Amino acid sequence: MQTFSYARPATLADAIDATSQAGTWAIAGGTELVNWMKEGIASPRRLIDLNHIPGLDLIEADDRELTIGALARMSDVAAHPSVRNDFPAISEALLKSASAQLRNMATMGGNLMQRTRCPYFRAEAELPCNMRRASSGCGAMDGEDRAGALFGGNAHCIATHPSDVAVALTALDADVVVQGPGGQRRIAMTALYRVPGETPGNPTVLDAGELIVAISVPRSQTARFSHYVKIRERASYEFALVSAAAGVALDGEVIRAARIALGGVAHKPWRLNAAEHALQGLAIADSAALGRALEEDFASARPGRQNAFKPELARRAAIRALQTAGGAA
Repeated sequence: MQTFSYARPATLADAIDATSQAGTWAIAGGTELVNWMKEGIASPRRLIDLNHIPGLDLIEADDRELTIGALARMSDVAAHPSVRNDFPAISEALLKSASAQLRNMATMGGNLMQRTRCPYFRAEAELPCNMRRASSGCGAMDGEDRAGALFGGNAHCIATHPSDVAVALTALDADVVVQGPGGQRRIAMTALYRVPGETPGNPTVLDAGELIVAISVPRSQTARFSHYVKIRERASYEFALVSAAAGVALDGEVIRAARIALGGVAHKPWRLNAAEHALQGLAIADSAALGRALEEDFASARPGRQNAFKPELARRAAIRALQTAGGAA
């Protein structure tokens, strides 16, 4: 790990000014960036510590929305009464992330900025990975692709995004509030992450100097009745093979509205837009009908050699999330 300088700005404006400069990176909990530095993925010349900037660790809920500051710790958000009661999928996703020790350190903004766990990206000895080094190839295309994407990938990259809570936030129509040299803007969670394209090294739409300052989640019945399902190789401290977050609004036992996003299947949380429309009017307990409602979205799934099991696993995770959210599981 190369040497670097370190600074603690007192204001958000100072932090934005500093991180706009080449070679400067922001750090908060450090649970992700420090690993990048150890593995040679990132070599910042200067680190800007955001932890002393006031007002970025809030967790507030009013009658319209939940607002989560970028510096709020994952464990604090998971335990917050409003999150647990009115946005349960968010709390569940956080509690299934990492370990308790890491959740006490890791921030919400940092969690959204995680990079893929693809073994070619994370390798100690550099391997072909277009996300890590442009034009080096995608080792997973002809190599280990068990964790590879079902949707949205291409010959340049089949990596998947690892965040659990990003899946829940995507399903619940959250926005990310960012601030940079050009001012503040809101980005829908569905638009935060880029498709791989020919140069997949920049996974988000954030511009130079832009920092996540908050996450906004609207109140809704689908948020109140929501659930997160995570399927992984082992019971703890493991990233998802597939995951699903769902929220439902019911009229009796019939679905009036639904929201679904999948994790572990694409470069970003993958929203099932066609299914959300097809689910309207179906009985929440009718598993077969729910499965048929997912067919249009899954028609575009492109599994690789070693992950042909993932489409069916993802379907079942989505149905379980829906039925648990709706009280039918």
